[in-house]
Amino acid sequence: MGTLHFCHLMLFLTLLTTFFDPILGDNSSDSYWLLRIKTEFVDPFGALNNWLQETSMCTWYGVTCTDDKNHVLSLNLSGSGLNGVISPEFSKLTFLERVDLSQNYLTGPIPPAIGKLQNLKELQLFSNSLTGEIPPEIGLLKKLQVLRIGDNLLTGRIVPAIGNLTELTVLGLAYCQFSGSVPKEIGNLKNLMFLDLQQNSIDGVIPEEIGGCRKLQNFAASNNRIEGKIPGSVGDLESLEIMNLANNSLSGSIPVELGRLSNLKYLNLQGNELGGEIPLELNNLAELETLDLSRNNLSGPINLSNTKLKNLEVLVLSENFFTGSIPENLCIRNSNLSQLFLAENDLSGDFLVDILNCSSLQQLDLSGNNIGGSLPADLGKLEALTDLLLNNNSFTGIIPPEIGNVSNLESLFLFGNMITGGIPAEIGKLQKLSTLYLYDNQMSGTIPRELTNCSSLAEVDFFGNHFSGAIPPTIGKLKNLVLLQLRQNELSGPIPSSLGYSRKLQRLVLADNKLSGSVPSTFGFLSDLFLITLYNNSLSGPLPESLFHLKNLSIVNFSHNRLSGSIAPLTGSNSLTVVDLTNNSFSNNIPSQLAMSRNLIRELQTELSGLTKLGHLMLSNNRFSGTIPTWLGSIQELGELDLSSNTFSGSIPSELGNCSRLLKLSLHSNRLSGPIPPEIGNLNFLNVLNLQKNNLSGSIPSTIQQCKKLYELRLSENGLTGPIPPAIGTLSELQVILDLSFNHLSGEIPSSIGNLVKLERLNLSFNQLQGKVPASLGKLSSLHRLNLSSNHLQGQLPPTFSVFTLSSFLGNDKLCGPPLVSCSESSGHTRKWLSESQVAGIIVAIVFTSTLICLFLLYIMLRIWWNWRKVAISCSENGGSDHKNEEEEWVYREEIIKTCDHHFWSSNSMALMPPQAKQMSDATCIFHFKLSSPSTKKYNVT
Repeated sequence: MGTLHFCHLMLFLTLLTTFFDPILGDNSSDSYWLLRIKTEFVDPFGALNNWLQETSMCTWYGVTCTDDKNHVLSLNLSGSGLNGVISPEFSKLTFLERVDLSQNYLTGPIPPAIGKLQNLKELQLFSNSLTGEIPPEIGLLKKLQVLRIGDNLLTGRIVPAIGNLTELTVLGLAYCQFSGSVPKEIGNLKNLMFLDLQQNSIDGVIPEEIGGCRKLQNFAASNNRIEGKIPGSVGDLESLEIMNLANNSLSGSIPVELGRLSNLKYLNLQGNELGGEIPLELNNLAELETLDLSRNNLSGPINLSNTKLKNLEVLVLSENFFTGSIPENLCIRNSNLSQLFLAENDLSGDFLVDILNCSSLQQLDLSGNNIGGSLPADLGKLEALTDLLLNNNSFTGIIPPEIGNVSNLESLFLFGNMITGGIPAEIGKLQKLSTLYLYDNQMSGTIPRELTNCSSLAEVDFFGNHFSGAIPPTIGKLKNLVLLQLRQNELSGPIPSSLGYSRKLQRLVLADNKLSGSVPSTFGFLSDLFLITLYNNSLSGPLPESLFHLKNLSIVNFSHNRLSGSIAPLTGSNSLTVVDLTNNSFSNNIPSQLAMSRNLIRELQTELSGLTKLGHLMLSNNRFSGTIPTWLGSIQELGELDLSSNTFSGSIPSELGNCSRLLKLSLHSNRLSGPIPPEIGNLNFLNVLNLQKNNLSGSIPSTIQQCKKLYELRLSENGLTGPIPPAIGTLSELQVILDLSFNHLSGEIPSSIGNLVKLERLNLSFNQLQGKVPASLGKLSSLHRLNLSSNHLQGQLPPTFSVFTLSSFLGNDKLCGPPLVSCSESSGHTRKWLSESQVAGIIVAIVFTSTLICLFLLYIMLRIWWNWRKVAISCSENGGSDHKNEEEEWVYREEIIKTCDHHFWSSNSMALMPPQAKQMSDATCIFHFKLSSPSTKKYNVT
């Protein structure tokens, strides 16, 4: 029974094969396999429509057959718009020599079965979306001469098996995602002529074995991560014409062996970490046309000579550390040099006149060096010059009038020098000039009218000079002008109305001058204008209504002028991101009888509510009044709102809490009242909150703790009450200032403020705060300004506060500790301070007691003097009796001794003292010293 079922199955398969064979053909023919391959492709453009079983495959699109018409020799489907995958069935086309599926949209991997095509000579799969790794089986294609699989999404390492392809002449692996190092087996490819590895993630070093590729003509490995030194073996690549190792991490010095590459025409080593000097051997490269060593760490002098490098056309040495002056033989007569880039080095000296020998020079860039001196008058010799970049040097003197002879000049960069004088009128001859940058010099004089003859001018930047006089009234002739930057000069007079006819103008910067008059109504024609800054001038009058037509306007700064009237003309653009009108006299232009804040709201709503992309609105220091419109909360892009120094009244609209991207909110110096809305806590990105100098009341909302990025908080000079919320101590980014002064805040200072370690200024003065100053505040190491004055604080200050001035703590009667008077530490009780009346009573008591002591001492002195006087009279009356004299003297001495020493010395003890000791004893009492000495002298005489 089982045998019968098996026979039935075999019969079914035979019939199925018989059915499909007419469709696909003989499964041993190449046409059969081609049709199988076709089923793996998606052919949206019908490139394979003529691949039909009933026609000869040799007539099919892209197919080339062998001479006997039996086999496929070549298949070229390049650029056919094919999707799908590469079928493994390709391995059945054993006579295939060439396969080109490049520039399609194929996906999937390269099938390993492709290694069975032993006759394959060319495999081109580049510019698809192939993924996976290179199959090692590719190394079995012994006859392969061309392998181009770059510009795909291939990953992994470059397989060493590629080294087996000894017939290979072209290896293209560029623009993939290969990693790992270049395999040393690459040196086995003795016939290799083109090696393209650029734009991958290849790392490691260039193998020494690369020198074995003696026939290599083009070696490109730029934009990888190759490191280490350039191997000296590259000097063995005697056929090399192009070497591009740019934008890697190569280090060390440039190998002198490169000087042996006598056929080299293009050498690009830019964007590496090569150091040392340029080897003199590079001058041996007589065929060299392009040399780019820029963006390395090369130093020393420029060791290159145009007398040897006679074919050199492009020399790029920018962004290194070359020193010294530009070598004299860098430019010789009849030189082919067309591009010379020496920017961003440390070159010095004056402008090398020999450069003028390079009559074919088209681009000259010496910017960012220390080259000085004046610009040569012979610059006009460089008639082929299109770009002259001499900016950021130390050039002095004037711009030579001969600059007008460089008739092909398109870009002139002279900014960042010390050039003086005016703009020569001859510059008007440069009809091709499109970019003129003269900013950051010391030029003066007027802007010549001839400049407006440069009809190709697109960018003009004269910022930071001393140009004076009027802007040329013919400036409107510059129809191609895109940028006009005249900021920070001394220009005066009106803005020319003709400027409105430079209709391609995108950026207009006339700020920091002395311009006067009104804003021209012709500006309404500048439909491409997106930036206009006129600040710091003396412009006056209303804004022209025509500005409303500037639909692309994005950045406006008219601040610090005398402009007035309505700002409605600026609101025609929905692209406004920055508006700064501070320090003008703008107001609403509604009739005076309707000048009520409610009407102003309606007008502002009409003017500004549609500016949904507005990023910066700055209207400070004007005369705006009324309430702050609630629709401001609908401007989701608003990053800065400054309405300070106006006369806005009413409350702060809670809708401002919807401006989730707001970084700065400044409403200070208005007449705002009511509480701070708790919705302010929704402004999670807020950096600056300034509400000072208003009439705000109520408590500080605890939701302010949600503004985690605040680094400046000013709420002073309001009527805020209640305690300082402890949550304020969670604002760890507070740095510039925390100012809550001149309010009615009460309670204690939260110890959490001590967590604000970045805080530089803290002002809590003129409130009703009480209790002790938290010790945690002493840990504010960044604090350099502190004011706690005029509160009800008490107790000892933290020791670290001794560095602040006394005025920081005045008006707190019960505070102590440096810099105030020291606190008593003898008792654990609070120190009791004396009142002024108590202090006065103590002073009176001290004075009274001192007076009594003085009177008592005076009495004793008189008593002693009286006794002395009696003795003197007695001696005179008794004729000088020796016995009585001795008795009186003794008595007197004894009395004095008792009085002075508070001891009762006997006469015998005194008599036993030597004369010197006796004198010393006498001197121990001031009274004895002053009264006894005369009497002693007297008695000694008798």
